[in-house]
Amino acid sequence: MFKQYIQYLKDNPRGYWFRRKLYGWGWVPVTWQGWLLVIASITVVVLAAKYFLLEEKVTEYFITLIVTMAIIIAIGYWKGEKPRWQWGLPPEEKKR
Repeated sequence: MFKQYIQYLKDNPRGYWFRRKLYGWGWVPVTWQGWLLVIASITVVVLAAKYFLLEEKVTEYFITLIVTMAIIIAIGYWKGEKPRWQWGLPPEEKKR
């Protein structure tokens, strides 16, 4: 099963940054660009928490969090597969 999952993620002829998760709804980063976006987003959220929450600027922190999440979701829709609920390999992938 794990080998099939790795093969599913590597089979990326359209060059998506994010592929659909095999179980549930959402994306998984599969290229260096996708991973860079995830790491940069985590860095922004952590640094914003350190700066804003220590200064007791909770509103500014939540605005930064919402804007960061909106950017991730927008780029996910732009550079990733269309998300949908999935439970295992899609039928067309199982035939390969």
